[in-house]
Amino acid sequence: MPSKHQASRETSTINPLANSKGVKRLCEVCQKAAHLQCTKCCVTFYCDTEHQRADWVGIHERICQLLVPIRTPPPLYSLLSDRDARRAQTLLKQEQLIEISREVAQSKLSEGKYQEALPAARLSLRCAMDVYGPSAVQLVPAYLLLGEANMGLGSLPQAEEYLSQAEWTVMKKPDCGQAVRHQLHRSLGRLHTAKGNLEAALLSFANDVYYASEEYGLHSTVTCSGYFLMANVFVKQGKMPIAHSLYSEVASTWHSHLTKQFESHTDDAHKSIVSSEAPFDKAQQAEVEHMLTTILDAGEKDSRQEDTAQTALVAHCLAMLWYLGGDRLKALGFGSRALQLSKLEPNHNLTEPIQDLLQLVQKRTHTPQ
Repeated sequence: MPSKHQASRETSTINPLANSKGVKRLCEVCQKAAHLQCTKCCVTFYCDTEHQRADWVGIHERICQLLVPIRTPPPLYSLLSDRDARRAQTLLKQEQLIEISREVAQSKLSEGKYQEALPAARLSLRCAMDVYGPSAVQLVPAYLLLGEANMGLGSLPQAEEYLSQAEWTVMKKPDCGQAVRHQLHRSLGRLHTAKGNLEAALLSFANDVYYASEEYGLHSTVTCSGYFLMANVFVKQGKMPIAHSLYSEVASTWHSHLTKQFESHTDDAHKSIVSSEAPFDKAQQAEVEHMLTTILDAGEKDSRQEDTAQTALVAHCLAMLWYLGGDRLKALGFGSRALQLSKLEPNHNLTEPIQDLLQLVQKRTHTPQ
C-alpha cells in the first residue's frame, strides 16, 4: 500500500507490469520482497502462493477491484480542481476500504477464524495509517482487532504489543470517545485473563463497564457483556456468589431485550409485515448464545432453590433467541425446559409468556412455509 504522500502525488500514468525496474514490491501479508502478483487487480503482490491464498481468503476476494483506483498512480492533471477531485475520490475509497476490512476482520473473529482475520485487520491498520497518520485514534480499532486475533491464536506477546500500541494512542488523546475506551479495556481484560492476571483483568473489565455504561447506558446489552466477562473471572477465583450476581444482571438485561424483540416480531407477524432483516447476524447470535448457555450451565450446577427462577429465565431467553434466529426446534426445546422449571415455583410470572411462545412455535412448526 503506498503511503499517503505517494497516493496523492501527481505523476503520469504508469503500467505497473511494464515498468518494474527499480520498483520494490512488498508482500501484502508479511511486507517482505514480493515475486507474485494478483492477476485480477494487478496492484497487489505476494512473496509466495501460501500468503496469496491466505490474503484471498482473509480479505482480498472482497476488495480486489476496490484497490485498483487507490493503488494505481494518477495521471498528470493540469487543473487544480481535477487534482483535488482525484484526491477526494481516493480518500473516499480508502475510508470505504478501512470500513470493509474492519467489518471482515470482526466477522472472522466472531466465527473463531483468527488466522483468517489477520489479513483484514492488517489491511485496516495500514489504510488507517495512510489516511489519518501513524498516531491517530482511528488506528485503535485495527490494533484491537489484531490483538484479539493474536489472543485467539495463543500469540500473547504479539497481542500485548498491539494492545499496548492501542493503549498508548488512547492515552495521548484525552478527548477519545467512551466507545473506544470501553473496547480497549475489554480487550485488555481478555489479555490479562489469558495471562492469568485475574486482578488486573477485573480492573480492566470494571473500566470497560464504566465506559460502556457512559456510552450506551447501564442496562444496555453492550454493558452487560462486560459484566459477563467479570463474572467469568470471579468463577476462576472461586467467588461464585459474586459471579452468580453478575450472571443474574446479564440474564435480566438480555431477557428484557429479547422480550422486546420477540414482541416486535410477533406484532409484525400479526400485521402481516414481512421483515427481510433478522434481529441478529450470525456473529451476534453466536455471542449471545455463548453467554446465555454459560449462565444456564452455571445455574444448573448450583443446587440452590432460588436459582431455579433464574435458570427458567435464561432458558426462556434461549428459546426466544432461537425463535428469532429461525431455529424453531431449538426454540421448542429450550421453551419446554423453561416451562418445566417455571412450574417448580408457585406464581411464577414467566409461565404464561413461555406458554405463549411454545404455542407460537408449535403453530409455526405445523404451518406450511
